[in-house]
Amino acid sequence: MNSEATFIFILNIRFTFLLEKIVIIPTYNEKENIAAILQYVFGMNNNFNVLVVDDSSPDGTAQIVKDLQVQYNGRLFIEERKGKLGLGTAYIHGFKWALDKGYRYICEMDADFSHNPDDLERLYNVCKNEGADVAVGSRYINGGKVANWPWDRVFLSKGASLYTRIITWMPVMDPTAGFVCYKREVLEAMNLDGISFVGYAFQIEMKFAAWKLHFKIKEVPITFIDRKLGQSKMNKGIVKEGILGVLKLRWLSIFKDYHSKMKNTLSTETNAA
Repeated sequence: MNSEATFIFILNIRFTFLLEKIVIIPTYNEKENIAAILQYVFGMNNNFNVLVVDDSSPDGTAQIVKDLQVQYNGRLFIEERKGKLGLGTAYIHGFKWALDKGYRYICEMDADFSHNPDDLERLYNVCKNEGADVAVGSRYINGGKVANWPWDRVFLSKGASLYTRIITWMPVMDPTAGFVCYKREVLEAMNLDGISFVGYAFQIEMKFAAWKLHFKIKEVPITFIDRKLGQSKMNKGIVKEGILGVLKLRWLSIFKDYHSKMKNTLSTETNAA
């Protein structure tokens, strides 16, 4: 192998390595948390790139990210959207961006440290080395727990998880969890535009769709810690969407061909070609 070929070979390896894994962080008014969470992720030296999807935060969250891009050049990216469009659509936007760039493992995580960034590598490892297609950071399996949450939030969360399992029969103990790693094959196989929920019910539907498409979901115990800074985005509308959304998913899975609805036929046709 001559020197030019060796150089190209090394560049290709480095390029592939850089596009191995990324974490998507949706933001709306997270100025108190965003710099700290980004510095923590990059400080772990686990080679995660980060995409922030910001919904025009009036508190200047996006500008903080842009200022940090100089320090983390080529590893920190931002997509700005016009208006507060919802958690679900922010993740869908990020998934499509990451797939287009070629990332192999795509994670989602909150900006407020309720998800411990140290657990990112565990989720990634479960997908890469332990046969899972989707790794879920779970509060409600053996070893998982919640810290610093008021009793009413714990009751609501556990009740929502039990309600979802009863209605959908989905074998996931923490279906509302928002700390997840996907293999790119899972997201490629999904009709992402068919995901209908925009609030936290989005998390339920993503797992439900992956399950219905016969991907392997594995839960990993984590400790979920309530945010210390900033305000929670939970509201009555999100709770209502979750209650009605679960019923809708069950209805579609019984009386409609949900599998066909969620299968990305374009991806299938492309792979066949």
